[in-house]
Parts: sequence; C-alpha cells; structure tokens
Amino acid sequence: MNPNPRQLTLLTFVRAQGSVTVEQLAEKLGVTLQTVRRDVQRLADEGLLARFHGGVRVPSSTIENIAHQQRENLNAEGKSRIARAVAAAIPNDCSLILNIGTTTEAIARALLHHTGLRVITNNLNVATILSASPTSEVIVAGGVVRGRDRGIVGEAAVDFIRRFRVDIAVIGISGIEADGTLRDYDYREVKVSQTIIAHSREVWLAADISKFNRPAMVEVATLSQIDRLFTDAPPPEPFPALLAEAQVRYEVAPS
Repeated sequence: MNPNPRQLTLLTFVRAQGSVTVEQLAEKLGVTLQTVRRDVQRLADEGLLARFHGGVRVPSSTIENIAHQQRENLNAEGKSRIARAVAAAIPNDCSLILNIGTTTEAIARALLHHTGLRVITNNLNVATILSASPTSEVIVAGGVVRGRDRGIVGEAAVDFIRRFRVDIAVIGISGIEADGTLRDYDYREVKVSQTIIAHSREVWLAADISKFNRPAMVEVATLSQIDRLFTDAPPPEPFPALLAEAQVRYEVAPS
C-alpha cells in the first residue's frame, strides 16, 4: 500500500505516543471511529502497526526492519519530493556517497539528469539506477550483499569506503529517536554508514516524516554529525529544538 496523508499522520502520531486508543486517533484526525478502524486495519495488515483491544501501538520489534517493498511503498510521494529537493541542491561535477535505503534510491532516480557525478554506493539498487546515466560514474563497494534489499555490508565495504573522501554523503536512516540519535537495525550496515559519515566533507540526511520517533537497535550517529536534513513535513516535537541545538539546516520539501 501507499498510505494517504491521513494514514501517514496516524502513523506518526502512534509512533510519537507509543500506543493510543481508537478514540484518541479519531479525535486527533477529526474523523469517525469507523474511518480510523479501517485505516488501522490496513496499516496493521501491512505490518506497520500492531492492534490490541481498543487501540493500536507501534510494532514491537526494534531489531528488524520492515520488508524492502513495504518501505518502498511507504510514503512514496513524500520520498519523491525529498529526492527532488536533494537533487536540486546537488551540483553537477561533484563526488557523492549514497547508502542503503529506499529514500536514497529515489534520490538516485532524481539525479539521472545530472552530469559529471562520481557516485560511490553500497546499494546495488542505487548502482543499477545511476548506471543508466551516460555522463556520471558509479563505483560500487565490495562486501556481503544482503539479499532482502541488495545492500552491501560488512568489513570489506568499510575498508573500501575508507579509501575515499567525497564532497557530500547523502544517507538514509531507519529511525531518529527523541534523544537526537540516528538508528538502524543491522550493525554491519551501521559500521558502513559510520565510515561514510567520517569520510565525507558534508553529510546530508534524507528522512521522511515516518522516521521521526521510530525506534531501532543500533546507534549510527547523532544529529550533531549532520549538516543538512531533507524531509517532507515539519519535524514533530522535540526535533525542532534538537535540530537548532545541533546547528542542522533542515528543508521541508515542497509539494
């Protein structure tokens, strides 16, 4: 499914609260109980929410991400807007790293008309997309290919990326917690992402609104290590203050 704006608001609210009743959701969204129950059922069927008697909560797992196809469909319109905003900010003739994630894959599509890019990636989907560009070069990290999303992880990928220092790293993330930490699920992927951050002159984070207040197990970085954030809706509390304190410029992609 591709959740509509109301369902995305519902998801964000549940993630911020942890668990809520159906009545609270109806009041928050200004819709009927029947509409809320229908939305909740659809989101639960996709594994994005877990139901309990009279209410709904976030799925309990902090150790495993949802499937790649589900992530690709989740807020696809918002990710496309983010991708266009990121691409508009990237100049021609520069060096980039794009990491694993459906948002970075959307960004790769938006970069197809750029010229003179040299792109390093540990994401075979990104490499496949950008290999269609006749005027840019794609360099693929070596390592273990993760079958579920074609991401490349492990020590070999870390060692490969250490050889470079690029102009801009554009990274996706699984979750941004309320303490300002960026988190992901696979520690092997996290080590690659940490190396990407350390070997980039600027670090841009691309994260749609569903990533805020979303828990995951392994810490990748903190907001203070990010230079720019691109998202598709105004960040919820307490993130505006956290972003200001960390001196992160953030841009809400226009409709």
